[in-house]
Amino acid sequence: MENEKDLSERVEVPELTRVIGQKFPVLDDGFVRLVDYMGCDASIVQAARVSYGKGTKTVSDDRALIRYLMRNQHTSPFEMCEVKLHVRVPMDLWRQWIRHRTASVNEYSTRYSIAIDNAKKTLPGEWRLQSDLNRQGSGEAIDTDTGENLSLRENQVQTLAREVYQERIDLGVAREQARKDLPLSTYTEAYWKIDLHNLLHFLALRIDEKAQLEIREYANVIGSEIVRRWVPLTWEAFVDYRLGAMVLSRIEIEVIALVSAGNRDAALRLLSESGLLSEKEGILKPGREARELAEKLAHLGMKAPWGK
Repeated sequence: MENEKDLSERVEVPELTRVIGQKFPVLDDGFVRLVDYMGCDASIVQAARVSYGKGTKTVSDDRALIRYLMRNQHTSPFEMCEVKLHVRVPMDLWRQWIRHRTASVNEYSTRYSIAIDNAKKTLPGEWRLQSDLNRQGSGEAIDTDTGENLSLRENQVQTLAREVYQERIDLGVAREQARKDLPLSTYTEAYWKIDLHNLLHFLALRIDEKAQLEIREYANVIGSEIVRRWVPLTWEAFVDYRLGAMVLSRIEIEVIALVSAGNRDAALRLLSESGLLSEKEGILKPGREARELAEKLAHLGMKAPWGK
């Protein structure tokens, strides 16, 4: 198209090209390595302007257009960019990772090859209690004295499992059967190719503080070391409109308006009528949605109406 950047040749982002093949360490023996990429911020702009045709001639600022696309959830232009990563990750985290079914994946096969001889180890100060509020999450750290024993027992389990596995291999047991008692802490490797739109969705979920700490470390490395270098304008918009943004429901907007107007009683009525608050023995009990609202109110410098 007229006056559009010529992207007929392969796009190069020098800052990203420089780190192709570099292993960014994660956890004790994991890594993320960039294998290849396609596209850049300009590719997103080009795709959007092809869709809009000459109607975008007044939109000369690539940054403004990318921010508009991100802000209004126009996702298809971001699919024009792709990245291929080589990752080394513990199997328990890989189970969460592979739930994102919008990528092309080839994983290291322990049916054909000997299992990777390493497992994720937990330091004494890294053990965490189960969260009281989140059934699938963790809470406060366990004391280091208890952690010392937990780490010792972990090492015993991992060592025994590896010894049993190796005995089976040495006896000629089929690899597909010999592997069955390896712990989920065993590392695996995979090639993972995904477009930018779906990668950003992955990062939004896995960088979130509610995600497991260990997979957050992978997501943070992918975001800061790869996506930030690759598409800096998109990364800025993503941080502003996804990572740093706040989603409010209709009820939450109404409650915030009432709280800001000092109408606490009306806010409590609305919360109770909507099922976000319940009363037991004269005490107001917030449900999960109400607790999340309290966090949003705190972020805005406001107190939940059911608090003291």
